[in-house]
Amino acid sequence: MAYALGIRENLRPFLEQLLQVFFVGLTIGVQRTVIPALAETEFGVVQGSMTAIFAFIVSFGIVKGAMNFVSGRLSERVGRRRVLIWGWLVALPIPFMILWAPSWGWIVAANILLGINQGFAWSMTVTAKMDIVKGTERGIATGFNEFAGYGGVALAGLVTGYLASYFDPRLSLFVFGLVVILCALVSGIAAFTETLPYARAEAARHKSGTTTGPRPRYVDGPEVPTTGQIFALVTWRNRTFMVLAQAGSIEKFVDALMWALVPVFMVAKGASLIEIGWVTGIYGFVWGASQLWTGPLSDLLGRKWPTVVGFFLCSGGVLAFPIFDGITGWAAAAAVTGVGMALLYPTLIAAMGDIAHPSWRGSALGVYRFWRDMGYAIGALAMGLIADASGMLEAGFWLTGAAMALSGLWLVLAMEATHPRLDPMHDAGQSEG
Repeated sequence: MAYALGIRENLRPFLEQLLQVFFVGLTIGVQRTVIPALAETEFGVVQGSMTAIFAFIVSFGIVKGAMNFVSGRLSERVGRRRVLIWGWLVALPIPFMILWAPSWGWIVAANILLGINQGFAWSMTVTAKMDIVKGTERGIATGFNEFAGYGGVALAGLVTGYLASYFDPRLSLFVFGLVVILCALVSGIAAFTETLPYARAEAARHKSGTTTGPRPRYVDGPEVPTTGQIFALVTWRNRTFMVLAQAGSIEKFVDALMWALVPVFMVAKGASLIEIGWVTGIYGFVWGASQLWTGPLSDLLGRKWPTVVGFFLCSGGVLAFPIFDGITGWAAAAAVTGVGMALLYPTLIAAMGDIAHPSWRGSALGVYRFWRDMGYAIGALAMGLIADASGMLEAGFWLTGAAMALSGLWLVLAMEATHPRLDPMHDAGQSEG
């Protein structure tokens, strides 16, 4: 089998992957609106303790980050499909834990399982897309992937906000979450094409010099790197990998803020669950839908400048949020932040795919996603501590806005072109690590 690359050539597996990542987004969206807003009244969190509220995101970020790395390594041995299915099996207890939770500790524990699910399932949709698309299509492929995923997050956050307002909050989350997870598991078993052979065939073509079009400037590394070697290569040995990893980590501060701090901030300002659902939903919908054009934009212009602009837009949107005192202003700030996330999010993934060799691409993406999702834990913990220490919820917004601006500056100074059309490899050698 030739294992030809391209979205058009592999439309069926591409659509299968989009369906899966939509289910993944719906699953995480179950916890986006209702749970943070009702942490004190429904789950017994001590009033005003932002560190305790953020604890469920800290647990999620640490576990998801680790599982991204583990799943990347596993997928190169057992395949992408099997790891995806394992992720959905792990998710099955989550709705029951939300329904029966006697304390906030159960929610923290449920988010540990959610982190495993996300680290296995979402990671495989990304890796599988990188396996089957051409180098010049990585922007549009990751744009569609993240559109489907974060569209699901936004939709679930909005729907569960309405359901919890009109019905029992826990029962609403239980029914919605269980139906989504069962549908995802069944569809993953019945219709998810294994893509590992595509990556192996691409690696063989590159090694033999039979690739067509611009030759990617893959980072030099061992053909079969050890776990330690691949972790070191992405984390600090290669400058471009390193700057992408730090950027991925810092941008998760924004999502942690929108997940936990914004609902609590809006409740403190007198907003309803439905209003919170709309503001967080606008952020998610704008982020998701905008990736349909930001992904292709990075295929046209390259990865660096869309990413840089995205970081500074996010910084501005986050810093503007606490200035407003009504839903219109909050919605506008959420929309600006969503556009910024759309510019940077799929572009960072595409940049990793540009320069990670196909023989260890799954592992490299796993290390990148490890550091990226550790940003949930680092950002959430920092925001919780600074908000409790200062007694001001606004401090979390200031911290996140400043971190995004500084990270964007690092990208300006250190990020290189990665798109194969803009920086192709012209000889038999590879770029230095």
